[in-house]
Amino acid sequence: MNPFSYHQANDLADAVHALAAPSAVPLGGGTDLLVAMKDSIAHPEVLVDLRRIPSARDITLNDDGSARIGCAVRLAEIASHSGMARRYAALTQAAAVVGTPQLRAMGTIGGNLAQRLRCWYFRGGLPCFKNGSTDCLAERGENHYHALFTDGTCHAVHPSDPLVALSALEATVEIAGSAGVRTATLAALYEGSAHNARGEMTLGAGEFISAVLLPPTAAGGEQFYEKLMQRGAWDFATVSLAAHRRADGAVRLAIGGVALGPWRVNSSVEEDVATGRLDDDSIDALAERAMYDARPLEHNGYKVWQAQALLRRAIRRLDSR
Repeated sequence: MNPFSYHQANDLADAVHALAAPSAVPLGGGTDLLVAMKDSIAHPEVLVDLRRIPSARDITLNDDGSARIGCAVRLAEIASHSGMARRYAALTQAAAVVGTPQLRAMGTIGGNLAQRLRCWYFRGGLPCFKNGSTDCLAERGENHYHALFTDGTCHAVHPSDPLVALSALEATVEIAGSAGVRTATLAALYEGSAHNARGEMTLGAGEFISAVLLPPTAAGGEQFYEKLMQRGAWDFATVSLAAHRRADGAVRLAIGGVALGPWRVNSSVEEDVATGRLDDDSIDALAERAMYDARPLEHNGYKVWQAQALLRRAIRRLDSR
């Protein structure tokens, strides 16, 4: 591991100032960053610990149904928070199935969203697009766990479970930097991730995710998260799905394990699901239409069937309310 220095930020301004240094990166639980450093994927010169920033460890539930989750809130805290479970069941369920209990006890929500992809070519240091080459080795290689949807060269998928739930709940992120604090949608945060050779997020130099924001519409209704894995536990999703029928009747569906960022089901499918009283043929047709644009590679076509199976189950569950 390359030498590095460590700085514990005492407040937001201190963190922003420290991250303005060249090769400085934010540190949460370190469950992905430290492994990436050991594997020579990341080479930071300064680690800026965000966990002492006031409000970084806070979950704030507002009376209007909205919430703010500080960047350093641990996944285990989200999974076990009774107030969150009552309001945002899909998110607490997703947080509860991340990795192992030890990883959930250390990993933070900000770090989980910022973790790097798990493609074996990238993690193995091979000359792929994300490692400085011009090609994606998975496109014609071992691609069993890779993307069904991509708008760029890279065919990896984002490994986060909470990201899928947050997409269905239409969360946004609060981003801090030298220019101040701004908010961004998840789609904007990961825009162009498949053709961004330097990373997956659109953060500017020195910027970091300071909080996750849930809108009032995210609270309540019928919502859940389901994850398919090769192993029974402690594994990344081959395909996952988060579903939310909001209190106003609108439906939101998001699928994980299929793209290098959040993947929301087409809004026309969501609108048809929201109409309810669907027969089996209609449900099958909606599940197929949701995956119409999927472009499987040689070895991952099974993911289309998995996604359709999850969609059929989710639609039936939402329709039986």
